[in-house]
Amino acid sequence: MGPVRVESTAALYFATLFSGYTPMFTPRYARITERLSADGSDVWAVHDRALEMQRNGDDVILLSVGDPDFRTPEPIIDNAVSHLRVGRTHYSPSLGEIKLRRAVADLETRTSPYPCNADEVAIFPGATSAIYATLSCLLDPGDEIVVPEPMYVGYVPIFQGLDLKVRTVPLEVQNGFSLDVSAVKATISDKTRVLFINTPGNPTGAIIPAADIRELANYCRERNIWLVCDEVYSMFCYEGKHVSARASAESLENIVMIDGLSKSHAMSGWRIGWVVAPPTLILRLGSYAGATLFGSPQFIQDASAFALENDQQYVREMRDEYRKRRDYVLDKLGKVKNIRCSRPHAGMFVMCDVSATGLDGKAFAEQLLTEQAVSVIPGDAFGPSAANFVRLGLAQNHSVLKRACKRIRVFCAAI
Repeated sequence: MGPVRVESTAALYFATLFSGYTPMFTPRYARITERLSADGSDVWAVHDRALEMQRNGDDVILLSVGDPDFRTPEPIIDNAVSHLRVGRTHYSPSLGEIKLRRAVADLETRTSPYPCNADEVAIFPGATSAIYATLSCLLDPGDEIVVPEPMYVGYVPIFQGLDLKVRTVPLEVQNGFSLDVSAVKATISDKTRVLFINTPGNPTGAIIPAADIRELANYCRERNIWLVCDEVYSMFCYEGKHVSARASAESLENIVMIDGLSKSHAMSGWRIGWVVAPPTLILRLGSYAGATLFGSPQFIQDASAFALENDQQYVREMRDEYRKRRDYVLDKLGKVKNIRCSRPHAGMFVMCDVSATGLDGKAFAEQLLTEQAVSVIPGDAFGPSAANFVRLGLAQNHSVLKRACKRIRVFCAAI
């Protein structure tokens, strides 16, 4: 008698069940998951160790985070609660609630020479989501993007996830991390699809002058390149007013601006960001958001619109407090002979050159945490040009910053 032929899935199941054989499942995953989980452990290693020390009861001072220590202003919270109570808890349009889109458009109209309409605005759950969506709609895997560095560490997984070819332009470290326009132009190739800039910058606090943005915008438009500008620290400028890419450019055809409320309004956990761009791109962003996010919560968008319409006093108060913290840290650490701090003109961080200690940024951060329980971020996390720097966050009150500066001074004196 020949071998028995199994004719159905059910028969195969019972045959394998009683024979003692169980087919093995071998999971397979998309390559994007590998790119997104690419090893970045060194970036947050010091911070993660600081959190562990803190959990174990050590008196650790965290200067390694960029989450505002302020509470969200009470009027914004009250507004959100009131909209919760009247039932603003349902689906919202993929591009965002029209009231918030109009509030963003009004802000841009007030701060640039060009009128802005709601059809030029898309709302996202945070600026990071807005950046990911924007680059997803502008670039295909393998396309080239040019970005200055040091750059915000959060850009890296976005670029990796989208499988982009990244060309970096070192900022002028010795000149306050200024942007050399000629160096950017020299880096742009005939394969470049996007120039991505960040002003005011994280981690540097540097501001790109309007004339430089205008020159780059024109240069990119002539070459059919998008200029995408991350401006999430736009409301925290200490000397002078922020001038956006939209306000600087002579034409808006290739200009994409990204901003949000996380820093300026102490609303990091609310997750509200936006894109201001030509309507043709906004429509594509709407399709992307509809397929991936399906809108942001109504009541949060309502409160965010309220925040933009009633924010002058509390934004000014937070900005003034950050300025005082910046000035205090610069004054105290300026008296430490073997570190040199770059003066940020915006944002909530101070970059310190520690090369005179004989240590690079990574070694300095590791030893400072071990010996004085102060956590800072090594500069190489933001790019190779900042390898001799550490980034200090200003998201701590005056008394904490006072203790931190004292510990840093003791540490540097002991080297």
